[in-house]
Amino acid sequence: MSRAREIKGRIRGVQNTRKITRTMEMVATSKLKRAQDRLGSARPYSQRLREVIGRLLNPELAARYALLRQPEATRRVAILLVTSNRGLAGAFNANLTRAARTLMSELRANGVETELHVVGRKGISSFRFLGEPIASDRADIGDRPTAEEADSLVDPLMERFIAAELDGVYVIHARFISALSTPPNTTRVLPIEPPSQEEAPRAIDYILEPSADAILEKILPLYVRNSVYTALLENAAAEQGARRTAMKSATDNAGDMLQTLTRTYNRARQAAITQEIAEIVGGAAALE
Repeated sequence: MSRAREIKGRIRGVQNTRKITRTMEMVATSKLKRAQDRLGSARPYSQRLREVIGRLLNPELAARYALLRQPEATRRVAILLVTSNRGLAGAFNANLTRAARTLMSELRANGVETELHVVGRKGISSFRFLGEPIASDRADIGDRPTAEEADSLVDPLMERFIAAELDGVYVIHARFISALSTPPNTTRVLPIEPPSQEEAPRAIDYILEPSADAILEKILPLYVRNSVYTALLENAAAEQGARRTAMKSATDNAGDMLQTLTRTYNRARQAAITQEIAEIVGGAAALE
């Protein structure tokens, strides 16, 4: 019966684990819905900002703004990597870290210096383990990021870009497509890429007050900040989607394991009972 007791103990352990993973799945599902709502509200605003820039920009105005400056040669860039503070989300953080390492390798192969800025404990610990220098790190941004937190991340980089200390700024984050699809996404937020011919909205004769020059002066920094804020929201929604998927898979696997262990336990118990009956019958026969 010792083997049956051992299997019974394993069954209790798997049952307890399944309770935890099921609870985490339910929590992630609830958080995912709220994160999707926040992301759904932010995406149209970002798109409208880009449309306004496309309507106002012309070659004469574009030459006046440092945020639109296309460097003649790229010497140094900053990479802002957004990860999560917690694990148990499958390959979510590993994919983001791999994307950052790939981008850094490609840039360095072309003679470009890179500096790494990391958001999230998982990304920080990964690059510290690899021995990669981290220019700055933030672990205080949770799963409900704010516009102020996005501003604090990108404003110092934007100032350095305007001062020509940086030739580009990339943001790496998870893109939320669905709970089952959260691929890493790399976006160059600086310099700002003017909308292409396909993206540019239909020309409309506006009467502007104040001038297009004054509007762009305010809206270009706002666009950069909003791009980083949207990236944080995308990553937060993708994290909950990945965690929900991972916990559901763990719960399903625990259920399969329980079925296997239960059958094994029943067979072991039946074998032990059969052996006891055989011993009793054998003992009774010996007494006769």
